[in-house]
Amino acid sequence: MSASDILKGKKILAVDDEPDVLEVIIEHLHDADVVTATDFETAKERIENDSFDLAILDIMGVNGFALLEICGKSGLPAAMLTARATNVRSLNQSLKLGAVSFLPKEELASLRELVAEIFEELEQGKSHWRRLFMRLGPLFKEKFGIVWQDLDKPSQPRIPYD
Repeated sequence: MSASDILKGKKILAVDDEPDVLEVIIEHLHDADVVTATDFETAKERIENDSFDLAILDIMGVNGFALLEICGKSGLPAAMLTARATNVRSLNQSLKLGAVSFLPKEELASLRELVAEIFEELEQGKSHWRRLFMRLGPLFKEKFGIVWQDLDKPSQPRIPYD
């Protein structure tokens, strides 16, 4: 199934304090209905009062981890979008709080495929983390020298610090 087929009819909340990043997200996910928010309060209100298939949350600038907790309580799958906060602690916090994936801003050119993969994995009841690391593993290995463990069990995964 193509990314267009997978994204068609999906409603996605994209939250980032940088309007140009939101424009890129809208452009790459043009087959989906993308709703945006540029601050915590607007995003919180949209999560609580609307229905979405996925939230894409910036970590910095909009209190992304607090929004991730709100998404978790409402049953909304969320992927964390980050640039400066791409570090092992952020990865572990994302896993701990139940994010379905981690989207580095340096990979925005692949956003369409990554989000389609997330939806495929969610429909199959699987974690996207293993597929993400298979795809982006060299980036993370080079950046952190990390090794990942059992990313198929969402309650168990943790990326070691060494």
